[in-house]
Amino acid sequence: MTEHSPDTSALVSCFRHIPLHIRQGVFVALFEAGYHLDARHRLASLQNLKRAFPEKPVPELVAIARGAFRNMALVAAEFFDIPSLTTERIRERVEVEGAEHYAAAAGKGRGLLLFGAHFGNWEFQAVAVSLLFRPLTFVYRPLDNPFLERLVTSVRSSTGNIAVPTKKSMRQMLRALKDNGTVGLLIDQNWNRREGVFVEFFGRPACTTDGLALLALHTGAPVIPAFMVRKPNGHYRLVIGEEVPLVDTGDRKTDAIVNTQNFTRVIEALVRQYPDQWLWVHRRWQTQPQPGPGSRDRIMPALTRN
Repeated sequence: MTEHSPDTSALVSCFRHIPLHIRQGVFVALFEAGYHLDARHRLASLQNLKRAFPEKPVPELVAIARGAFRNMALVAAEFFDIPSLTTERIRERVEVEGAEHYAAAAGKGRGLLLFGAHFGNWEFQAVAVSLLFRPLTFVYRPLDNPFLERLVTSVRSSTGNIAVPTKKSMRQMLRALKDNGTVGLLIDQNWNRREGVFVEFFGRPACTTDGLALLALHTGAPVIPAFMVRKPNGHYRLVIGEEVPLVDTGDRKTDAIVNTQNFTRVIEALVRQYPDQWLWVHRRWQTQPQPGPGSRDRIMPALTRN
């Protein structure tokens, strides 16, 4: 467990003493103002939504974009409660759907790969898994600001989870799986061309980490999805899906792409169901395949294999 440094501990304590409903109201107002004042992220969200949902009218897309900003505000407001959460408090706010899928996968004794996305409240999701099931080793991209990095990492680790920076993650993930532990990855962000593979996400090529697929192929650990869906009353539903069957033909490169596509399809299905709970401000499609017959970029169509 990571200890709070004095400066981050004081800030977390200060925010935690503000009643949650007031904190939420302030953050929602700030992010609503950000939606109107930050033209770059507002337009990026609307552009992404227009390409993902070309059939939807503009007013509906605007409502989804504003909802996504509101969701980010609530994630930020609730973040400061994490160090004080207990199993009992989590059970008061979170209902679990699919616990049997977690138990079945964990019972295989080969470790467990749990994947998700920046959806709903992904911070609470990691906490709920650690308190309701068992702590996990999760991979993240460090923040550029040292103070924010210390703050976020200490809060995320406060309930027993182990935060591992992406560039130093492989050895610790393999060790966790060998010890029948749980490894968590969010696989919905853009990657550069050298480190990711191209799969379809909302009908467009999206450069995606194939680390989850390669880990599963190398270790035989079962892979299951998990998402924290925000309910209208402000509580949550932790949705744990069935194990995603792994395609293993022996062609490691192709299998990595096919499996990454299958995992991405699970994420897309949930985002389509709750579009205002995903991070549309992210430049998910920034990296694109290089055109031309000499390109090494390979794109796996969304409906090729299961």
